[in-house]
Amino acid sequence: QVQLVETGGGLVQAGGSLRLSCATSGRTFTSAPMGWFRQAPGKEREFVAALSWSGASTYYADSVKGRFTISRDNAKNTVYLQMNSLKPEDTAVYYCAEDVHAGALSYSASYYYRRDTYDYWGQGTQVTVSS
Repeated sequence: QVQLVETGGGLVQAGGSLRLSCATSGRTFTSAPMGWFRQAPGKEREFVAALSWSGASTYYADSVKGRFTISRDNAKNTVYLQMNSLKPEDTAVYYCAEDVHAGALSYSASYYYRRDTYDYWGQGTQVTVSS
């Protein structure tokens, strides 16, 4: 059974930073593309960032490009989301997700943006940015 557990959320002032972690267990992590999504109250869950299985390719929503960085540590079965220059509009519940069927293959960017690409999701961690 695959499990994903997000940590690192919290309350931060605008301009501040947070680093989210997502620890995975239950299967081989190293060949799985990983993604971060977020959902603000009253809004749909939206793509934030993704990482190819190798870590060689990264993908970002325009709204976070240049401020957020996704990375992975295969030895720790963990994916990270470093968030800098946070804005009030970044306030949301952040979810990590794992694609267990992709394998060690290359995909177009649009593949990573889609929620239905991912098979497993964490429970989410709240990020609140005050103005």
